Amino acid sequence: MNKNRRVIQIIIFLGVLLLGGYAIGNALFGTHDGLPSKGSKPPDFALLGNDGKAHRLTDYKGKALVINFWGTFCPGCVTETPDLEAQYKKKGDKPLEIVGINLGEDNLTVNNFIKQFDVSYDILHDENRKVERQYGLKSYPTTFFVKPDGTIMDIFVGPMTEKDIDERVTKLLQS
Repeated sequence: MNKNRRVIQIIIFLGVLLLGGYAIGNALFGTHDGLPSKGSKPPDFALLGNDGKAHRLTDYKGKALVINFWGTFCPGCVTETPDLEAQYKKKGDKPLEIVGINLGEDNLTVNNFIKQFDVSYDILHDENRKVERQYGLKSYPTTFFVKPDGTIMDIFVGPMTEKDIDERVTKLLQS
């Protein structure tokens, strides 16, 4: 009886090991169907803006669009905000929109941040972080560059420098 018990334990252990290995491999190397990628269309959203109005992805149709997911808790987000704002002002006469999607912080925190950095582009609130999940975010900041035809040109994960932003926006406006 002890031998049978030992064999069963080994079989269960191997089964758990195989399932765990499959799950880890799939998470790291598997395709994430449905998540946005270069060349695909970004998921639609409807989020409340700092202006009190509902904003949808379709509101920006036909324009070059930069979607930046950020939070005040993220040091990289804080350092790139002035560069995003400078780019927005620099390209003000071009069909470019920048949208900052805040990751679930309260209005007071977001409003203080906007005032501190004099942000003039649209700031939207993803209070329940549903849009964050739809976009498959793994780290912050993450920025999507969407061409006027509605397809994703590039996805930048991590903080961008002014040069990173300028290069991508210039390419975006040429598309």
